[in-house]
Amino acid sequence: MTNPHRSHRRRKKSNAGRLGLAGALTGAVGIAGVAAGIVMLRAGDDTGPSTAPTLSGGQGGRASDGTPATPRPDAGAPLTLNTPEGYGYELSAVDAGTDARPLRTTKTSDGAVFAYADYTITNTQRRPVPLDYPADLFLPRAQVPASAQERCMPQPGIPDSMCTLPGRTEITARVDDSRPPFTEDGDTLIPAGASYLVRVATDLPVKDSLKAADLRLFVYNPRFVSDRKGVEVTFR
Repeated sequence: MTNPHRSHRRRKKSNAGRLGLAGALTGAVGIAGVAAGIVMLRAGDDTGPSTAPTLSGGQGGRASDGTPATPRPDAGAPLTLNTPEGYGYELSAVDAGTDARPLRTTKTSDGAVFAYADYTITNTQRRPVPLDYPADLFLPRAQVPASAQERCMPQPGIPDSMCTLPGRTEITARVDDSRPPFTEDGDTLIPAGASYLVRVATDLPVKDSLKAADLRLFVYNPRFVSDRKGVEVTFR
């Protein structure tokens, strides 16, 4: 699943409201019981809708859509996010760096390198939620080539020395035995309790002197951060 623009710009279709209504009808059990729900679901609860794709290999195999499975990676402290519609997510930063082709959709060029970061996203609820990519990749403006300086945007609450380039995010693996995302009425949804490893990468090259330690992940979309000030997803 690929976001061809910024990682936070996935547009919800009209049935997102119906999902919110369905969530409201679940009452306090679906909200106050999130923590208990996570434990139950990670232990193997398989309550996703019948329209979800069938896994072909189980843990360590591939889903019917070709997405491989991976053990849960080591990561930094989790960041819990909730939206006004009542959707809940958990993000954990895994790794960052540069690569000549960080995503299969990256348009490569001779000698160019692109910045990327990997993180996990988990549906913390006992019902499907829309697939979203809340985190954006930030890098020092000094590590952006002169030709891309105007495309590197600062954001409130994030150091002025850092900015974010146009980029995209893809799911690279299912975590453990998570079921893959599925489509319902035109929306892509995450099954209850499912977790994925995703990669956000720049569409524009960066300087080859950029170090992994210089890269940061922030969430600043007002759907997830009410005051629109960036909140960092920290690496290990």
